[in-house]
Amino acid sequence: MIAFIKRHLRLLSHARKESYLQLYKVLGFYPDNIAYYQLALRHRSSTPHSAKGYMLSNERLEFLGDAVLNSVVTDILFNRYTHQQEGFLTNTRSKVVSREFLNRMAINLGLDKLVVTARTMRHSVNRNIYGNALEALLGAIYLDYGYKQCKKFVEKRLFSRFVDLDSVVQDEQNYKSRIIELCQKYRFSYEFELVEEQMESSNKHIFTTRLLIDGKVMAEARGHSKKLSQQKAAYEAWHRLQNDAETFEQLCAETR
Repeated sequence: MIAFIKRHLRLLSHARKESYLQLYKVLGFYPDNIAYYQLALRHRSSTPHSAKGYMLSNERLEFLGDAVLNSVVTDILFNRYTHQQEGFLTNTRSKVVSREFLNRMAINLGLDKLVVTARTMRHSVNRNIYGNALEALLGAIYLDYGYKQCKKFVEKRLFSRFVDLDSVVQDEQNYKSRIIELCQKYRFSYEFELVEEQMESSNKHIFTTRLLIDGKVMAEARGHSKKLSQQKAAYEAWHRLQNDAETFEQLCAETR
């Protein structure tokens, strides 16, 4: 197949050959059906319509790629962290496939230079278009070459170059410590309150923990252990305080 594609490239015009070469730099392999990849890089703001009136954007491929990415990351984590439980794997996967992570990986991969959008669109305001395009690209790879190539792309072109999984795991596990340090620094009171303990049909316990800071509910989360539910609540509270300046300022004002 590769030899055939290379022979095919020699017969293309310079412009079309350049498209294949640009994609090769991103993917690490030559596309077979390049139309999939071209569509994956087309944002709806620049979307033409098909002869039947359908919009030709990357949104359907993004939907497919999102499912493929979750499957691939689950596969990788399950086989790498063989002694970790479901909650750990779920949290780590959520971190890796988060919009922030996807946007950063897409830009590192160079998709910000390849995504086609309307000229009037301000990319600096909506960086999610890059992460969305990365998901769509996974959808294109899946249609063109199947699941194995998708997994190889994630492992070789994304994780090995842009993601230190062990650092992600360590970072994920430290949010409770971060919350405690933050509360000590600003003299906030804090409490991890066990709200509920349930038993699932599979005889697994589900714990619900609420994190209160200065008596205010900052987050509530569920997990298969008290510790995990506390970690998840701490994770949500940390990001809330980092991204919601008004809430943080109110807490500071009340402790003065």
